[in-house]
Amino acid sequence: MVHDSLEPSPEKPDGSPVVIIGNFDGVHAGHRTVIDDARRYGPVVAVTFTPHPLAVIRPEACPKLLCSYEDRRELLLAAGVSRVVEVPFNREVSEWTPAEFVDRVLLPLRPARIVVGANFRFGHRAAGDPALLAELGRGRFEVETLPLYAEAGHGDVSSTAIRAAVAAGDVEGAAEMLGRPFRYTHTVVRGHQRGRELGFPTANLPVDPARVAPADGIYAGWLTCVAEPGAVPLPAAISVGTNPTFDDVVATVVEAHVLDRTDLDLYGVTVAVDFVARLRGNVRFDGLDALMAQMADDVTRTREVLGLI
Repeated sequence: MVHDSLEPSPEKPDGSPVVIIGNFDGVHAGHRTVIDDARRYGPVVAVTFTPHPLAVIRPEACPKLLCSYEDRRELLLAAGVSRVVEVPFNREVSEWTPAEFVDRVLLPLRPARIVVGANFRFGHRAAGDPALLAELGRGRFEVETLPLYAEAGHGDVSSTAIRAAVAAGDVEGAAEMLGRPFRYTHTVVRGHQRGRELGFPTANLPVDPARVAPADGIYAGWLTCVAEPGAVPLPAAISVGTNPTFDDVVATVVEAHVLDRTDLDLYGVTVAVDFVARLRGNVRFDGLDALMAQMADDVTRTREVLGLI
């Protein structure tokens, strides 16, 4: 039932791995605090779940995710995890007791220590908590429970709080909790090409229904071609929404206009858009002249926010 997303990494000669467990959506500042603590004891194995457990248990309550499962894996590795173990979550797994979860998932990893947050729950109907985990691991592994990470002005940092900030358009608050700008990654698709006709070509990224996206509006940020090793982030004015000036646009998209570049051919290229600040909400314009004047102003404000002027 359990598989690695990577080949096992060599373990340090001074002990068994340290295991951390969670959904790790977004791999935010709180998650990285757990990782940093665990790394003091040895190589870290992150145990996580695919898909999100709520997608199986209560699909109607499953949150829109901050990042894809692939991005989650890469973020965990970048944060210092040596190995990622993904548990394919299904109805059978959801009915495992806490003891079964320990026997089937944790013991095969032969951990010396397991580090979890104070709100960690596991097993059928979330019956297990850190105290029960310590009891089940007595004589086999140690358990360390960390308090929830808090950020000034935001309280306890959680994926739920970050999702709410992003959905409200507060990308600056989300960045404080994430420890980096909120990023949306997707393959660029061909749009209506109106921006190119107006002198503001955009890279169009459909919004995945399973992913959280910033509230409709105009943002300043950066675009990076993630498939290109060492790619330099490019400054961009970003639109999120349905483009109310044109009635035939019904699907929400992320449109990124890279400043001072009309030569980019990004169709079919996977790019990442990092949101730095929200400039304004979406407005319906009466004509193209008013729209173009506002777009020019958005570009100027983007330069200011990004420190380019």
